[in-house]
Amino acid sequence: MPVPGPGYSITVRVEAPPSTTAAGDLTSAIGRAGGVITAFDVVESHADRIVVDITCNALSADHANDLAEVLGTLPGVRVRKISDRTFLVHLGGKIEVNSRVALNNRDDLSRAYTPGVARVCTAIAENPEDARRLTIKRNAVAVVTDGSAVLGLGNIGPEAALPVMEGKAALFKKFAGVNAWPVCLDTQDTEEIIRAVELIAPVYGGINLEDIAAPRCFEIEARLREKLNIPVFHDDQHGTAIVVLGALRNALRVVNKDIADCRIVVCGVGAAGSAIIRLLQHKKPADIIAVDIDGIVHTGRGDTDPNLQSIAAGTNKDGRTGTLSDAVREADVFIGVSAPNLLTADDVATMNTDSIVFALANPDPEIDPLEAQKHATIVATGRSDYPNQINNVLAFPGVFRGLLDAHAHKITDEMMIAASNAIADVVDGDRINASFIVPSVFDSAVAPAVAEAVKKAAIASQAGDPEPNGGGSSMPWSMADDVDY
Repeated sequence: MPVPGPGYSITVRVEAPPSTTAAGDLTSAIGRAGGVITAFDVVESHADRIVVDITCNALSADHANDLAEVLGTLPGVRVRKISDRTFLVHLGGKIEVNSRVALNNRDDLSRAYTPGVARVCTAIAENPEDARRLTIKRNAVAVVTDGSAVLGLGNIGPEAALPVMEGKAALFKKFAGVNAWPVCLDTQDTEEIIRAVELIAPVYGGINLEDIAAPRCFEIEARLREKLNIPVFHDDQHGTAIVVLGALRNALRVVNKDIADCRIVVCGVGAAGSAIIRLLQHKKPADIIAVDIDGIVHTGRGDTDPNLQSIAAGTNKDGRTGTLSDAVREADVFIGVSAPNLLTADDVATMNTDSIVFALANPDPEIDPLEAQKHATIVATGRSDYPNQINNVLAFPGVFRGLLDAHAHKITDEMMIAASNAIADVVDGDRINASFIVPSVFDSAVAPAVAEAVKKAAIASQAGDPEPNGGGSSMPWSMADDVDY
C-alpha cells in the first residue's frame, strides 16, 4: 500500500561520466529500485565528468539509503553526498519572531519601549482585559505538550516533540494568521502541567493542548478549562472530532442516509475516539458502538476508568458484546482512530449497504483503503495519498482564529459543531461525491469559513455573560480593535 512520498525525499549528488547515456542510466537505476524522481539537475559539467543532483521520493529512510547505494554501483558513478530534504527543512527550526512595528529612530523607540510603554502597562494594570487589545495576547496561542503521545511515536519526551509543535505553530500562522508558540514541558505530572499552563496563560489568548497521552489529557483539559478565562482546546481530541463530524455529514449526504437511522462504530476510545463520540451524540444517531482493545464497550465489562464508564453509559443501547467484527456487522459507519490492520474486507462486507469507512489510524490505517473500497461506498483515511483526507489542519487554525477574534473565554460543543458544519459547507453540492467529502487542507476558503462560524457561535455564547475584570477598555482611543492579521 505505501508509495514513495515527499516525507522521505532525498537529493543525491553524484559524479558520472559525461556520456550521452549517463542521465538515462541514473534515472533508470532509481526507477528499478522503486524510487520516484522529482528533479534532475546538472550542477557541474567538466570534460571528464558531470555532477548531478538527483532528487527522488522513497518509501522509508532505509529505502532512501538503498537508492543512493544503487547509484553508487553504476560504472563510473561516485556518490558525493546524500541530503535528507526533511531534515534540511528543520535546520534551525521552522518558526521565528518578527517585529510588527518599526524601530528605526528615537521616536519609534519611545513609543514601542520606554518611556511610552509605561502608559500602556498602567492601562493594563487598571483594566487587565486591555491585554487582549494591546499585547500579543490578542493573537497568540500556546501549543502545549509533555511529549507523551507524539504522532504514532509514543512517549518520546519534550525535546523530541518540539519539531511537531513547531510545525503546528507554522500551520497556525500559514492558514489563519495566528501567532502560536511551542511550549514543551519537561514533566508528565498532571499537577505540574496544569500549574505550568496556569503560570504562562497571561501571555496567550488560547491554549492548544497537543500530544498528551490519555487518560491524563482528559483531566488536564477539564481542569484548565475551569481555571483559565481563555479557551483550552485539545486538538488530538476536538480537532479530530470536528473534521470527522463535518466529513460524516457530507458522506451521509452522498449515500442519502439520515444519521438518526445509522449505527456508528467507533474503534478506539482514547483522546480522539472519546471526543468523536461526544460530538456525535449531539447529532443523535440510532446508536454508537465503541470498541477498544478489549472489544465492544458495555456497562457489564466492569471498567474502572471513568472515561470508559462514561462511554459505556452513553452508548450501545442494546448492550452488545463481542469483538470489532461483531460490532461492524449491520453497521452503517465505521470510524477508526486506533491501530493498523484491525478490520478486513470481509468485515466491511457485513456492514449495511452504502457503508462508510473512516480508517484514520496514521500512517497505517485500520484497513487498506483499497480493501475497504471493495465493499464500502465511501472510504476516508488520515493519509494525503488517498482521497478524503481527514486532517486536523482543516479545523484548528480557523477555530482559534474565530475564538481570538471573538475574545472568547471558553470553547463549547456548540462552537465545535459550528466549525464542523463550516468545513462541510465548503464542499458545495456541485462538487460533493464519494471521493470528495472534505475540502483540501490548502483550500483558502476553509479557515475563514470556520473562523466566522466559531466567532458567531462564541459571541452568541458570551452574549449573556458579564465581561470579566470590569467591562470594556478605559483607554482614550478607538482603533484598538481594528487590526487585521
